[in-house]
Amino acid sequence: MPFKSTLANQAINFDIEQNETVLDAALRQNISLPYGCRNGACGACKAELVEGQVVYPKELPPALNQEEHEQGKALLCQALPTSDITIKARTVDSAGDLKLRKLPCRVTTCEKLNDDVIRLFLELPKTERLQFLAGQYIDIIMRGGKRRSFSMANPPHKDQQIELHIRHYNGGLFSEYAFNELQERALLRIEGPLGQFTLHESDRPILMIAGGTGFAPIKSLIEHCLEIGETRQIDLYWGARSETDLYLNDMANRWAEENTNINYIPVLSELDKLNGWQGKKGFVHEAVMEDYSDLSGHDVYACGPPPMINAIVESLPKHGLDREHLFSDSFEFAAN
Repeated sequence: MPFKSTLANQAINFDIEQNETVLDAALRQNISLPYGCRNGACGACKAELVEGQVVYPKELPPALNQEEHEQGKALLCQALPTSDITIKARTVDSAGDLKLRKLPCRVTTCEKLNDDVIRLFLELPKTERLQFLAGQYIDIIMRGGKRRSFSMANPPHKDQQIELHIRHYNGGLFSEYAFNELQERALLRIEGPLGQFTLHESDRPILMIAGGTGFAPIKSLIEHCLEIGETRQIDLYWGARSETDLYLNDMANRWAEENTNINYIPVLSELDKLNGWQGKKGFVHEAVMEDYSDLSGHDVYACGPPPMINAIVESLPKHGLDREHLFSDSFEFAAN
């Protein structure tokens, strides 16, 4: 039987399975408690244990001394309940609640997904994790202090590594470096989390629209929805030029095949290169309008290049979409 945990100051309850830490259980059930490293070293998840008992896998973790332990403090990333518990801890309810951090990281994987998109996996130091909300981005800090922003494609519960999708642009300061010089084991500096393109609570069905590598934060959002058991209908439209630009098409198809509440519609725009393509053709916002005569009951999440976002902002409200339910992130190209 799972133990029950209660956040005393917020009347929030969640279950904790056997051999599951308090923090892991909370995050699994979409209750965002603050943390920094998830290995007991930083103390960011320290909370007050009001009732109940917890133990630790071996000895007290480094960020919790004996005096604090005796005073009823608990380190939630390591604490294993042995009874129902009540704790006092704050929750992370919005992007503004998260601490902005500068961290070093190492490139562990540099994978070419097609001719002009690569996927990077960045590993943080073993004593660090970056807490973020699905849909947010980081800045890569380059020599001379110049910055380039990239959305995180991994969901928050997979925070061992940061996943980025990088498109090559001629003259792009970081993309030229990433495609021509960057190698595995290289060191980078990042700052984050940044951005307000995050999931909002509601009972409305979700329409997600990605353009090109705007798929990255959409991937984070969808995988977060799958992790927390989101039951709302999610319709994903991914607009690209040609079929090869749908660089993780199999993944998107698999989401739809394995989850009855997810529908995936790819849309290709370069008509002279489609070669027997049987799917939707044209611009992605036009495909959405063809399929939806009334968007008044939907939440829309859109991420991609500025022309796509501008077209969505201009056209979808004409089909009933409430602008307050339109959440967007525009990918601006920054030249060298």
